[in-house]
Amino acid sequence: MSETKIFCTGVTGYIGGDAIFAIVKLHPEYDITCLVRNSDKGAQVASQYSKIKLVYGDLDNNVLLEEEARKADIVLHTANADHAGAAIAIARGISSRKSPGYFIHTSGTGILGFADLAHKTYGEAATKVYNDWDGVSEVTSLPDSAPHRNVDKIVLAAGRDNVDIVKTAIVCPPTIYGEGRGPGNRRSIQVPNLIKATLEKQEGVVVGAGQNWWTNIHVADLSQVYLRLVEEASKSGGSATWGEDGYYFTEREEFQWRKAAKAVASAAHKKGFISKDSITTVSAEEADRLVPSGSFLWGTNSRCKAVRANRQLAWVPEQRSIYDDIPDEVAREAKRLGLKAST
Repeated sequence: MSETKIFCTGVTGYIGGDAIFAIVKLHPEYDITCLVRNSDKGAQVASQYSKIKLVYGDLDNNVLLEEEARKADIVLHTANADHAGAAIAIARGISSRKSPGYFIHTSGTGILGFADLAHKTYGEAATKVYNDWDGVSEVTSLPDSAPHRNVDKIVLAAGRDNVDIVKTAIVCPPTIYGEGRGPGNRRSIQVPNLIKATLEKQEGVVVGAGQNWWTNIHVADLSQVYLRLVEEASKSGGSATWGEDGYYFTEREEFQWRKAAKAVASAAHKKGFISKDSITTVSAEEADRLVPSGSFLWGTNSRCKAVRANRQLAWVPEQRSIYDDIPDEVAREAKRLGLKAST
């Protein structure tokens, strides 16, 4: 590509903001256009990136999404894993191009929690571990009831139905931690909300037995996957896989939610925000009252191995572990909530 043109959604969000930070830092020559909802969001982006072009609208503006997708060589879609209309519009726009366009879509490993959701087995350990290499066909044919699955299917079908023009890749992040570097939201969801619940209840929180497993990734390491996929797309696909098998888990390591809850309580206690470092068991219903979908966020299993990004993109996570990050995350959340440590 003579001049790589990128269209990005979600630039003021946690994932998209950090991804664009990594991309612009290494490739200031890229021609980037970002979708923002209003002038306030636009001002946030412009204050950090004077060269980025802005278009105003939201994910329901199908005509705008289709047009921008048609003009871009690469679409980086990070705004919403569950917005079917946006995925359809982007796919339609790329399919109307005369030359190949690359569609990098963001899903999430919550898709792997479908069995726990169906059977309401919260806080229990599961043994099934998915992988995106020799097990990729299993991942791309999960039950329709799985979270994010409906939009995953739209993206996969777009690449399958117009294989010469629509080149798709699905990035599937797990629990993300670390402070973002984008122009808008820099806060993740699962761990910060667990910290919030811990500070409110004055003790650690675990759903059921807390024996369930997820994987995790630092947001800066996640951004390296987006960066490398964009780089390969700019080289007419490069060494990356696109299409049906272009599915990328992005995990650093596994963790058990009981251990994470204990680490949060310990850090909050050491910093003087709670009086004891014990943890308490809550039901799925109580978890949902503490935070929307708390039983899903903290009580399901989502186990996977990120093989493809390592083998094809030479991607290796380099940031500190989730446990090393939790004390700083506790401090950030307490500050956000306006809490003072007891003396």
